[in-house]
Amino acid sequence: MIQDIAPHQYNNAYKPVPPKKDSFALYYEKRTCLMKKSEEGMTFPTFADLERLNEDIYENYTYLFSIDDKPFYLVKDINRERLSAYTMENTEVFRTIQPRYLAFAGITGYQLYSWYQSHKFCGRCGSPTQKDEKERMLYCEKCGSMEFPKICPATIIAVRDGNRLLLSKYAGRTYKKYALLAGYTEIGETIEETVKREVMEEVGLKVKNIQYYKSQPWSFSDTLLMGFYCDLDGEDKITLDQDELALAEWFEREDLPEVTSDESLTNEMIQMFKQGEI
Repeated sequence: MIQDIAPHQYNNAYKPVPPKKDSFALYYEKRTCLMKKSEEGMTFPTFADLERLNEDIYENYTYLFSIDDKPFYLVKDINRERLSAYTMENTEVFRTIQPRYLAFAGITGYQLYSWYQSHKFCGRCGSPTQKDEKERMLYCEKCGSMEFPKICPATIIAVRDGNRLLLSKYAGRTYKKYALLAGYTEIGETIEETVKREVMEEVGLKVKNIQYYKSQPWSFSDTLLMGFYCDLDGEDKITLDQDELALAEWFEREDLPEVTSDESLTNEMIQMFKQGEI
């Protein structure tokens, strides 16, 4: 999966040390990121790459995290070389591009960028927020409100019926491949209750034997995904929520579509069932 970057090691401890010339500078505009692509994969600019046109770059930055003791920083409002090899690319590229550890850094940095962008002002009184010096937190000097990065818990749900697995396709999204059912946890419910509710809402089925499989950070949507397998309980007739899904259908194990990528928890869970490992 996208976070599996071994032997590289990700460290998200907040250590706002000053950047060096060879530190990575992550720059985003909306849903795009500055990078250099080649046949070997991609890389990010360093501070040395950007300093000629950005004299204040060593003063205007935000520490993000490190990988293998190599720090990554968020930069903003930079000037770019007109004919530079570095170009703005849609963040969806991080699903497949190599090397994997830089793709993970890029999408994780994007999640933090989005959080900083959406919390420039206090949600309580509307005053500008300030960055804390000791932890990743934004605070309001006027009313004392504190904001920490939020993570939304969500479920990935593999509904089984003997040798069959239920697959679906999202409605109104650019992602058109088969997927498992999914949904966010609501206030006041357990994650297991989320599984039952989402299956009933999306396809009108009851489930039992809910078994936790694995989790995955999914920065494309600011979520922590939790994967569950469960078994059909009763009738198998599907009642489709057409606002959420374009279709949903049962597949025999041997007829499941081939999984062509391994970046997501969804694909791993489909592959595990297809291979008879669960």
